[in-house]
Amino acid sequence: MNYDQNNIFAKIIRGEIPSNKVYEDEKVLAFHDISRSAPTHVLVIPKGQYLDFLDFTSNASAEEISYFFKKVNQIAKLLEADKSGFRIISNTGSDAHQTVAHFHVHILAGKKLGALLSIE
Repeated sequence: MNYDQNNIFAKIIRGEIPSNKVYEDEKVLAFHDISRSAPTHVLVIPKGQYLDFLDFTSNASAEEISYFFKKVNQIAKLLEADKSGFRIISNTGSDAHQTVAHFHVHILAGKKLGALLSIE
């Protein structure tokens, strides 16, 4: 699959679609998810064109990967998610319910999040 320059996250990065930003620099953007699954639900995305976790970790430089995850750490602390705990999720592929083909992580916090998965 090729990267779609018109996916919603690419448009948010370019400023074509507004977002409620939490953090932004030249490499990373974090913003509140419009479909919250927890009181704190923030998406963190690299500004590079990566489809998913596998694409990012296979094709980004070691420095870019390290920078991204250090920023996720800083953003979680900025949100004070570290006070009582948080979950980081990255969905890859349709079975995992990835809805936007741009690598991103969800930071979820602000309540007891319950069991991770159920087998059905």
